[in-house]
Amino acid sequence: CYDCCMRCLGGVPYCSLVATLLCFSGIALFCGCGHQALTETERLIETYFARNLQDYITLAYIIQYFQYVIYGLASFFFLYCIVLLAEGFYTTSVAKQSFGEFRSTMCGRCLSSSFIVMTYVLAVLWLLVFAFSALPVYFFYNMDATCHTIDVLTETPASINQLCVDARQYGLLPWNAVPGKACGITLSTVCKTREYRMTYDLYIAAFAGAGITLLALV
Repeated sequence: CYDCCMRCLGGVPYCSLVATLLCFSGIALFCGCGHQALTETERLIETYFARNLQDYITLAYIIQYFQYVIYGLASFFFLYCIVLLAEGFYTTSVAKQSFGEFRSTMCGRCLSSSFIVMTYVLAVLWLLVFAFSALPVYFFYNMDATCHTIDVLTETPASINQLCVDARQYGLLPWNAVPGKACGITLSTVCKTREYRMTYDLYIAAFAGAGITLLALV
């Protein structure tokens, strides 16, 4: 019984298992938090930065498109991780039992090579996703820093009104959008809302999830 258990444990692809768990957790964090963050972003833009529906209708369509992309990513990586884990078991336990400790079948070699190439291609592509997921974090970081400056300069209202966050500069709204920006006390009020804090935290979590997924692929 002991020998049987040790043989089973020796056939477990621990590296593939850890990578699969990291990939699952990273994708779940990225997709779940990213989807909700996009919804909250649309609500913030609609409430504080745009008064006319036509000003943010394009952004709403883009957000909806990215949410569908998130659905596809979640499904694809779920299936890919399952297949990758199964391939890890195949190239370890089955090959060891049939051909000894240091040998593998030709089919196993081809299968392993294919998955290695595919995984590195996905890692390169996901590196772009990782970089892209940093953009909303950068936007909200700048917004949070501006709000902190406003809180420090509360005794000089003239200086406060000159501190603004313009969503049009980041490409979120067209240049003819009204008001398109939030300044002074209005911006400080936005930063103190629950929606803003939650959206900021969700983007940070999605960014962390993208990093965990990249680590799993590498």
